[in-house]
Amino acid sequence: MVDGTAGAKRVGLIRRGYAWMMQKAQGRNALWALAAFAFAEASFFPIPPDVMLLPMMVANKKRAFRLAGWCALWSVIGGCFGYAIGMFFWDTAGQWIIHAFHISQTKVDHVRDLYQSNAYWIAVQGLTPIPFKLVTISSGLAGVFFPYFLFFAALARTVRFVVIEGLLVHYFGDQAKAVLDKYMEIALVIFLIAVAAGILLVVLV
Repeated sequence: MVDGTAGAKRVGLIRRGYAWMMQKAQGRNALWALAAFAFAEASFFPIPPDVMLLPMMVANKKRAFRLAGWCALWSVIGGCFGYAIGMFFWDTAGQWIIHAFHISQTKVDHVRDLYQSNAYWIAVQGLTPIPFKLVTISSGLAGVFFPYFLFFAALARTVRFVVIEGLLVHYFGDQAKAVLDKYMEIALVIFLIAVAAGILLVVLV
């Protein structure tokens, strides 16, 4: 009985959190909250901005592409900060961030070498669940020519947020909202699994 009560409380908390997010998604500070979220995730924050972007787009489908573009812009700006961490502050902030995610030096060296030989991998990995901060920090550590980094980072984030998520919400936003309203807990679990899979992909592969 206690477990059932605790489970019901958790479900209620998730739904209240979702309702709060949907409300804030239409608030006057929503754009700047999304910008801060996208900026931070690209350099040091663990949770991807999709968790805020998608509810915002679903709440106002007509603004889906503008919101996605705004998110992509600030993700790239935050990525520039991550690039600077890798290039100028690797021994301090960079080491701390990487260790916080339990990412080995061997993995960082592998990604750095990959970017040194083929900068287009920045765009490829920027589309995956791999934490974008690893991509940006490793790019700076690798000394990737900054205009190349900027181009491939912008390409990756634009494709992910504007092309993929923007189109999905534009065409299926109403259905997505109905699904979220009904199966919020399952959707959250799937999302968290995807985030964890991205982190594990970095740590184990």
